Amino acid sequence: MLLPVTEADGFLLDLRYATADNLTGAPIYTRPRALLLPLARERLFRARDAAARLGLRFRLFDAYRPVEAQWALWHAVEDKRFVSDPRAGGLHPRGAAVDLTLNDIASGQDLPMGTGFDATLAESAHGHAGVPVEDQRNRALLLGLMVAAGWEPYLLEWWHYHLPEARQFPPLNASAVPEGPM
Repeated sequence: MLLPVTEADGFLLDLRYATADNLTGAPIYTRPRALLLPLARERLFRARDAAARLGLRFRLFDAYRPVEAQWALWHAVEDKRFVSDPRAGGLHPRGAAVDLTLNDIASGQDLPMGTGFDATLAESAHGHAGVPVEDQRNRALLLGLMVAAGWEPYLLEWWHYHLPEARQFPPLNASAVPEGPM
């Protein structure tokens, strides 16, 4: 069962794959809701609380992504290191992964991270030497908040985190998620 994450929970929702503002140039799913497994939601809220103590909040770009949407990404992304093979299920289709960044509550501005979300570039990797020092610090802060809350990073993408135990959960097609409010 997937549970919602909302703006009322203290997050900024910017679900890019429900819009054309993503690397495919078109929406790849039609229901703009951030959904997660209960364990993932609990850990995200733990990270939210730690970020809030620092005057920060999270902007969520993606959470649960139906298998059908994973196929759309698979076909759109040339460098397959940046997208999971849908035949293996991926991590987002399990409701066990998030794509996010940090936002400063006082200014309302996202912290600079050196590349944009979903940039399929070498510079998107944690620790890449070509990223400005301030942006490296911001990535390290995001990494620390998420790992301390029980998440695991994907080292090629500064924005992606998943549950270490994600593969024990089944991938879900869009039809497995009920329509309407949750």
